Order: sequence, then C-alpha cells, then structure tokens
Amino acid sequence: MNFRSEFAILFLSVTFLLSAACQQPFDVTVVTQIIDGDTVVIKDGRYVRYIGVDAPEKGEFYYAEAKQMNEELVAGKKVRLERDVSDSDKYGRLLRYVYIGDTFVNAEMVKQGCAWAKAYPPDVKYQVYLESVEKEARQSKRGVWK
Repeated sequence: MNFRSEFAILFLSVTFLLSAACQQPFDVTVVTQIIDGDTVVIKDGRYVRYIGVDAPEKGEFYYAEAKQMNEELVAGKKVRLERDVSDSDKYGRLLRYVYIGDTFVNAEMVKQGCAWAKAYPPDVKYQVYLESVEKEARQSKRGVWK
C-alpha cells in the first residue's frame, strides 16, 4: 500500500467517525401536558420523567410553584430529549434529560428551587452538575429552600 492509499483510508475513517460522533443523540418532540415539576406528556402520549431530579408531589409544599415553573419552561414547546442508561422506569415513563433551546430543563428546575437533585442509578450522567446547582439554589434560598 502506498502513502496515498493509506492517507485515503485514514481520511475516510476519520470522516466516518466524526460524522457518527456529530449525530445528535436526541429525540425532538412537543410537550402537550404538564403533570408536575418533573413529569410531562409528549405529543405521542408517552410520559417523560426528568432524570436526576425529584420535584414536590401533589399536596406537598411548593408543588404548585414547581408545576407552574415546568409549565412556563416547556408547555406546548418543542423539546429535545436525551437518554442516559435506562430507557424507562417501572411505570413505563421515558427517563430523559430535557432541553428547550440551550436550557437544560432538569437543571433549571433545580436551579429555581423547584426540584431537588436526586440520583437514580444507573442514570447519573449529569448528577454532579445537578448537585452543584442544588447547592447554589440552597445557598441562595430559592424555591423550596426559602
């Protein structure tokens, strides 16, 4: 094999790997219903549970505010969903990191004090970040930390 052949093979290999790496691992959909501060329904009727966070449940302190914040962030909007290790939980809800534009919704809910960072192994890709955002929300006395 000559230099040109080796270079061509190397070039094609790098091009293939880069194109595969640049493909977004996201699904794009629209949120049609807000269940609470960490769960939504998407246009195909499936429920999506935000990974790495836990928001107040109905009847708990700050439930209404958490649900409203989630509604303001994603209701009726196009979102990107990112999977971690698990596809769904024992209730059949999709487990996802959710983005609207450049906003990482899971983290924004924690940042505003509308949810707590909570690890659900094996889905812990952003857990250190979520915990740091919670620490900042606590120190700033936002939301549930008032």
